[in-house]
Amino acid sequence: MRPEKAYLIKEASDYLTRSEYVFLTDYQGINVEETTDLRNKLAERGAEFHVVKNSSLKLAAKEKNLPDLSEHLTGHTAIVVGGDDASAVAKALGLYFKDTNKVPVKAGTLGDRILSADEVKKLAKLPGLEGLRSQLLSLFSQSATQLVGVLSAPSRGFVTVLKAKTDNN
Repeated sequence: MRPEKAYLIKEASDYLTRSEYVFLTDYQGINVEETTDLRNKLAERGAEFHVVKNSSLKLAAKEKNLPDLSEHLTGHTAIVVGGDDASAVAKALGLYFKDTNKVPVKAGTLGDRILSADEVKKLAKLPGLEGLRSQLLSLFSQSATQLVGVLSAPSRGFVTVLKAKTDNN
């Protein structure tokens, strides 16, 4: 294998280790200024945008035991990786596409599962990691409040009966 090709495969492989997800996009028609803008928006969420060769990405994905993305590796391909919150990154990609009509998502992977472009859009509609954490905390807090109410009900009832008894005397 030529050293240049080995370098490109290693580079793609390094990108793939940066997160549990990979989003494939079509970057055709985006200029340098727009690419910089997109990269900045993704960086706010800890994600990165990289242009890759389809053949290098295919070999790197196979090397990393990722699902087979071959059918989506056509045309101009860039990948989005990095960050802890796949939903927020998908949301940022969706907003960028909505604003510019550029960089459509082709597909993605999340763990060992291939996501279609529609599934990535659905992922973008989910609450972000912080939103999910606050919802979970709210559920725990609500349950604890209800538990305290149930546990304190007998003593409140007893106090009410004593108060009624003293009022009658």
